[in-house]
Amino acid sequence: MGFLILFLLIAVPIAEIAVFIAVGERIGLWPTLGLVVLTALVGTALLRHQGLSTLMRAQESLAEDRFPVTEVFDGVCLLLAGALLLTPGFVTDGVGLLLFVPALRAALRRVLAQHLVASGRVHVRPERSPKGPTAHGATIIEGEFDEIADDDGPTADRSKPGPPTRRR
Repeated sequence: MGFLILFLLIAVPIAEIAVFIAVGERIGLWPTLGLVVLTALVGTALLRHQGLSTLMRAQESLAEDRFPVTEVFDGVCLLLAGALLLTPGFVTDGVGLLLFVPALRAALRRVLAQHLVASGRVHVRPERSPKGPTAHGATIIEGEFDEIADDDGPTADRSKPGPPTRRR
């Protein structure tokens, strides 16, 4: 994993510079810079639209008492897409724009889920509908309590017996 990050830190800027030079030679300096700014503006608009849509779907999932796994993954992809589109360069813009495609995000989600399950890092169990409130199979009992402290306060010597008092 460390090698991959190091490779990307070296390869991506080199690729960006090469593409900048090639595009700049074809269309000129100012149109090239204009395209970079345009992709940042388009990315911001797409991020706002799809981000709000994803947020609304997440709220609907939570209202239905479902954890919004798909929406969280989409949100992470959109956040990454926005960061890539704000980074100057055509390579990062291309990858960022691809992350805005819902079908590609769904394919990435499936591949990542299969990889995590196959690696044994994540165990997927079918969702159960419990009869009562439970947490990890244990019944949750809600209740109230009163804290009982000695007359002398919380720093009192606990070795001396004394009548407890009730605080609320």
